[in-house]
Amino acid sequence: MIAGRDDLVTTATLALRRARGGLHGKSFIAVGLRGVGKTVVLNKVQELAEDDKYHVIFVEAHDDASLPKLLIPQLRTALLRMSSSAAARELAHRGLRVLRSFAKSLNVKVGDIEVGLDFGEEIGLADSGDITNDLPELLQVVGQAAKARGTALAIMIDELQYLSATELSALVMAVHRVSQRGLPIVVLGAGLPQLLAKMGDSKSYAERLFDFPRVEALSDADATTAITEPARRQGVLFTEGAVNEIIRVTKGYPYFLQEWGFVSWNIARGDQITQDDVERARPEAIRRLDESFFRMRLERMTPTERKYIAAMASLGPGPHLSGDIAKAYGAKVSTVAPLRSSLIAKGMIWSPAYGSTDFTVPLFDDFIRREFPSRQAFD
Repeated sequence: MIAGRDDLVTTATLALRRARGGLHGKSFIAVGLRGVGKTVVLNKVQELAEDDKYHVIFVEAHDDASLPKLLIPQLRTALLRMSSSAAARELAHRGLRVLRSFAKSLNVKVGDIEVGLDFGEEIGLADSGDITNDLPELLQVVGQAAKARGTALAIMIDELQYLSATELSALVMAVHRVSQRGLPIVVLGAGLPQLLAKMGDSKSYAERLFDFPRVEALSDADATTAITEPARRQGVLFTEGAVNEIIRVTKGYPYFLQEWGFVSWNIARGDQITQDDVERARPEAIRRLDESFFRMRLERMTPTERKYIAAMASLGPGPHLSGDIAKAYGAKVSTVAPLRSSLIAKGMIWSPAYGSTDFTVPLFDDFIRREFPSRQAFD
C-alpha cells in the first residue's frame, strides 16, 4: 500500500464495493498542497478498481479543456465495453445516444470520433445545452447501464480546482442524482486547498456527498516507512541518522522524500546509506527538484507574477498577509490584487484564511530565493 495514505485507498475501495451492491458509498475529494501524494492515491485506487473489473475513468482537469471534453471520450469507451454484455446492451446503446446528444448540445468535438457511432441521438435527454441539467441526466443513464452490467463506474478527476464553478456544480448535482437512485457510480477527486471553498460555493449539499480529507506531509513514522521499506526490499539499509536528515530537509513531503532518497541511494557506496550520504546528496537533490518540480511552475508565470511571488518569498515561510506582500512588491493591495487572483487561478498560491496568502507548492519560497537571490532584477 502507500505509506500514510492507506486509509484513503481503503475508503475509496469500500465506496466502490458499496456502489456495486446498490448501496450509497460516500465519495471523497482529497485536498492538499502539491507533492503530498494525492495523485498517487488516485492511481492506486484506479489500479485496484481495474483489477476488480470496475470500469474506471481517469481524467486530469486543466484550464485548456472543459469537463465535458475530458469526460466524453472515456464515457464513450466505458459504454462500448458495457454494451458487450447482453444484459446491458440496450441500456449501453441508449447511453451512447444520450452521450452524442450531450456532446452536440455543448458543441464538443473530440477529434474525429463520432460519439454515438451508429446509434443516433436521444432527443430530449441531456441535450439542453445546460451542463447542470444535462450531466446529471447523462450519468443517470450511464449508471443504469453499469447496474445492468453488474459493475460499477469509478470517475476519478485530478486537479479539480481547474473546473469552473458551473462545472463543479454540475458534477455535484450528478453525484447527488445517481446517489439518490442507488446507481453504481462513484466520483473520486483531488485538488489544491482552494477547492474546498469552490465546492462549498457550488452546492450546499456537497459536504453530504463527499468527504474532504486533508492530505498533508507524512508523519515521521510514515515518512520513515516511505524511505526505508522500498530500500529494505532491495537489501539496502538507511541508517537512523540518514532517515532523520531526509525528513528534516524535506519536511516529510512525499515527492521530496522520494527524490532525496533516490539521490542519496545513488551516491552511497555499498548497501548502507548514512547521514553523510544524505548531506552529500544535497546539491544534486536540489537541482533535480528545481528542474523537475519547481521551475516548470515558474515558467507558467508572467514577469509581473514572478515579481509578486518573489516579493512573497522574500518574507520567508508563509502564510503572509496580502498587505505585507503588496508592501514588499512596492504597490498598493488594490494594484496587485489582479496578480494575486491570477496566481490563485493558476494554482500557484491559495488563501488559507481571509486576507492571507501561501504557496500551493511546499518549500517553493526556498526555490524562489535560490532562483532570485536579489530582487533587483525586477526593479
